[in-house]
Amino acid sequence: ASAMIKRYVGLGNALNATALDAIGTRYVCLLSAAELNKIDPNSLKLVSLNPSACSQTTKDILYAKAKRAFSDQHNLPAYYEHIEPYLGGAPAADLRALSKDNVNMKVSTLAKLRRDALMSLTLSDVQKLLGMNLRDLEKWQNKSPIREWVQMQKQSELDKLHIGLTGGTQEGYINIVTPKFQPPSSASLGAVAMTLHLLPALLISFLMTLVLS
Repeated sequence: ASAMIKRYVGLGNALNATALDAIGTRYVCLLSAAELNKIDPNSLKLVSLNPSACSQTTKDILYAKAKRAFSDQHNLPAYYEHIEPYLGGAPAADLRALSKDNVNMKVSTLAKLRRDALMSLTLSDVQKLLGMNLRDLEKWQNKSPIREWVQMQKQSELDKLHIGLTGGTQEGYINIVTPKFQPPSSASLGAVAMTLHLLPALLISFLMTLVLS
């Protein structure tokens, strides 16, 4: 499929709505960044794609194009329906803007957002985004990345939602993510052991050289 797409584009054919419809969600992740950038945003109005399983680069590019494609409907309820499959590439600022539009986002969609964007959302932002689906958050609290987001919130604030969320930061404590250090390999440990084993002999040789010189 990848070879066919490259051949199609290499012959100078456009990735228009007809081509994108043929590629579909199944193969859209095969498109390179260069190929994605050639897509006319208006083509996305005529196809149904869901790049949630694609790389972050693919999601970022397609979100920007979808945002342009549906910009004329930004103040209409249909805007969220069109943009929702592409939200995995949305920055935090755009998500905060959506939180003011009563979109009732599904928690499954929240879990597929860009990790950096999700982690920067406040409890109020998420509450407004989920709306009537807020109670479903409790079912996802032990799944990544929702778990990590919950851990960044104050437990006292989570308690005010009355939906059973636990694992937040207790008063007087700070959650600190410690860096993971790679343990030394057996090869490096062996080299250190060999160096220590040879050190006395090396010192003797060095001293003998000084005495004889």
